[in-house]
Amino acid sequence: MFTFTAQGAKSSHSITRSAAAKASVDHGRWRGPMPNAITIKTEDKDLLLRDDIRLLGRILGDTVYEQSGEAVFSIVERIRQTSVRFRRDEDVAARRELEAILNGLPPKQALLIIRAFGFFSHLANIAEDQHHIRHTRAHALTSSAPREGTMAHALAHAREAGIPPARLAAFFAEAVVAPVLTAHPTEVRRKSTIDRELEVADVLAARDQPFLTAAELAANEVALRRAVLTLWQTNLLRQTRLRVIDEVANSLSYYNLTFLSELPRFYDDLEQQLAVVGVKLADGLPSFLRIGSWIGGDRDGNPFVTAGVLRATLSAQSKLALRYYLDELHKLGGELSLDSRLVDVSDALERLAALSPDQSANRRYEPYRRAITGIYARLAATARTLDELEAPQRAVGDALPYSESAELLNDLATLDSSLVANGCGILAQGRLKHLRRAIDAFGFHLATLDLRQNSDAHARTVAEMLAFVRADRKF
Repeated sequence: MFTFTAQGAKSSHSITRSAAAKASVDHGRWRGPMPNAITIKTEDKDLLLRDDIRLLGRILGDTVYEQSGEAVFSIVERIRQTSVRFRRDEDVAARRELEAILNGLPPKQALLIIRAFGFFSHLANIAEDQHHIRHTRAHALTSSAPREGTMAHALAHAREAGIPPARLAAFFAEAVVAPVLTAHPTEVRRKSTIDRELEVADVLAARDQPFLTAAELAANEVALRRAVLTLWQTNLLRQTRLRVIDEVANSLSYYNLTFLSELPRFYDDLEQQLAVVGVKLADGLPSFLRIGSWIGGDRDGNPFVTAGVLRATLSAQSKLALRYYLDELHKLGGELSLDSRLVDVSDALERLAALSPDQSANRRYEPYRRAITGIYARLAATARTLDELEAPQRAVGDALPYSESAELLNDLATLDSSLVANGCGILAQGRLKHLRRAIDAFGFHLATLDLRQNSDAHARTVAEMLAFVRADRKF
């Protein structure tokens, strides 16, 4: 059972994280070198999960104890222990006791209790997500068969079914997968809360690094305590009525964490897996997965989704995509410091670099950087023209905006071709390749926006249009 544990309560426990290392834990801190958790094999596959949840529960318990007092913490523990008796033993007396405790709570104290158990559930979910990642990595490190739900498993299944590579190639050449995101106002979470929970996840994941020192683990726990304390002191609920554009902003906050950065990696992995099974795609793997959204376009029963909201949604989506591309271009320019006196470049790249407004003597022999600053200047002009968005890094000079994302892709393809032709193909396989894939998949619009409307509204609109053509008839 996972428990809250205050500083004043007895809370030491010891578990075995690796049968070989026999490392012990005292209050969540390892003594001695810590083995890499993802290589550990144990009869109890959930041992590490329980360890993480105990650690987070103890930190939360300490936070409740320190911030809200011993009385609140004692009630939390009493409710937890009574609930365990009721659920485990079907203890009728425990149920009555639990009802009496809950019914007797004053509103202010009840709110603190609800927050404590609510945050514990959130933290436990984070630990479960981390454990799932841990198991996925452990599986990938073994020679086990592909796991169900992965593309590797699907391709293996296709091969077992006798589907030839040519048929798979034809499928991917025409495939379209378009998941559509939606939301409900009651499900919108504050970005402040999401950010802190992501911080907890990152810090918790860092504990799986091999051979962490005692000082590193102590610093890790302090970081967890900071994040949990901030969560505890952050209001989960907004004090103002949510607007549709708030739903839009909430959904967009996930793109940088998921689709924009991870889809290119997904395509990379899939291309490699297709090559292994002999699937040849002359023009490369198409970006068959296209994200759609209802958020900001769902007018069915929502009078607040207006034309203005629609325009604001499209602009917000475009801004997010363009900011991401601009940031990646800036980083790419920092990476491609190749000197033309040391490596050949293509004529096309030389022409692209010559068009750049960057005339700095420092980059005279760095054609890739000059080309990228020119591309950045054009994309910055595009952002300004489309969305009145100023680039995060000021462009070195004025340039014409791109008329469409295909133009931007053509310029990036020039970088790619020059690198490949001159023995630097591996440099084209990192950030540049991922950026090209992201632009191909998301364009300047990020996601298609579905317009949903009640059929009665459609009928009225169509009738009005037809009546304009045939005023003598009713539709």
